[in-house]
Amino acid sequence: MSSNAALLRLTDVSVQFGPVRALRRVGLELNRGDFIALIGANGSGKTTLLRLLHGLVAFDGTRDVFDAAATQVMVFQRPFMLRLSVVNNLHVALWLARVPRAERASRAVQALQRVGLTALRDRPARALSGGELQRLALARAWAVRPQILFLDEPTASLDPSAKKEVEALLASFAAEGMTLVMSTHNLGQAKRLATRVVYLDQGAIRVDLPTDRFFSRVAGASSDERADLFLKGELTWTLE
Repeated sequence: MSSNAALLRLTDVSVQFGPVRALRRVGLELNRGDFIALIGANGSGKTTLLRLLHGLVAFDGTRDVFDAAATQVMVFQRPFMLRLSVVNNLHVALWLARVPRAERASRAVQALQRVGLTALRDRPARALSGGELQRLALARAWAVRPQILFLDEPTASLDPSAKKEVEALLASFAAEGMTLVMSTHNLGQAKRLATRVVYLDQGAIRVDLPTDRFFSRVAGASSDERADLFLKGELTWTLE
C-alpha cells in the first residue's frame, strides 16, 4: 500500500527492560487495511512489539502516529473481565471509550449479536468458557469501533472449535476494513488470515513480507536463514 495509507510507523525503535533488550532497532510501518501476523519463537519480542505499537511501553527511537483520531484497542491473551455480567462488561468498555450514553445499549446488543453471545448477556462474565471469554473480549473491542485492533495470541488456549469461531470473527473484521496486528505461534492461522507476516528473532524484525511470499519461500523472497529454520521447526536456542 502507498505510504499515504500509513497509520503508524516505528523507526529505529528499541525497548529495554533492565538488562534485557526486548526490541532492537525495529522499523515497521502499519498501513490501513493490513492484517499483520507477528511470528517468532517465545521471547522473540512479539508481545513487546504489540505493546509498543499500542503505546504501552517506553522506548528509544521514533513512533509516528499519522491518524491521531484512529481508535486503537488491544485484546490480550488472557482478557480481564470485571465481576459483572457479560453485557455490563460491554457497557463499562463503552463508557470508558466515551461512547455517548444514548448509543451504549444498542452497541452492546449489536456486539453480542456479532459474536454469538446474546443468550449469555446476563451470565457473569467470569463464568464463561475460554472460547466464550475470548469472543466477549472481541465483542468489547468491536463495540468501540476501532480502526486498529492489536491481538496477543488470541486463540492460544482454545479448542479447535472455539479457535475456528475466533478466526472467523477476525476475518470478518478485516473484511470490513479494520486494521489488525496479531501475534501467533500458529503458522496455519497466520497463513489463513494475514496479509503480511513479520518474523521476529531475538528482538529484531528479520523478515517482513506479504503472506504468500513468506510461505512460498520462493528463491530470493527472503535471504533469512533463521526464518527458514523457524518454519521447518529446526530453530535452536541462541544464548548471548
